[in-house]
Amino acid sequence: MHDLRLEELNAKNAVAANGLTLKRGQEAFLVPASNEAYVDQSSTWTRVVYAGDELVAYIMANFDPEARAEEYRCSVLRMHVAATAQGQGVGTYAVDQVAAEGKRRGFDALYAIWEQGELGPEPFFTAIGFEVVGQTEFGDQIGRRPL
Repeated sequence: MHDLRLEELNAKNAVAANGLTLKRGQEAFLVPASNEAYVDQSSTWTRVVYAGDELVAYIMANFDPEARAEEYRCSVLRMHVAATAQGQGVGTYAVDQVAAEGKRRGFDALYAIWEQGELGPEPFFTAIGFEVVGQTEFGDQIGRRPL
């Protein structure tokens, strides 16, 4: 997919971001339960991805060097890619933008946390360089990608 660009989530694009349609069954993997316990909402970084004029993805990251758990200091917390845009490089682009921001802020690794399952995002994350390094207390996978 060409002409991808990142924009900050704002009042003008929030409705479109909330309306992204995922592939059937993916809604079960949207927000790992473990995220909420460790994240200070003031340190989140929310962006949307456009392909031309169409909003095709939403990503929320966290940048908090003081987070209690290392995997929440520089991490992808949530990512939703429209069903019609999946498999076209949109998710990779979004994660690469988070990685660039993390590197700019001085972090040396990017983490992602996901639930396991047949339709879950593990194949995506491992394909773009994340290595499973553990599990949260809730059983979610922890992936790490060097920056």
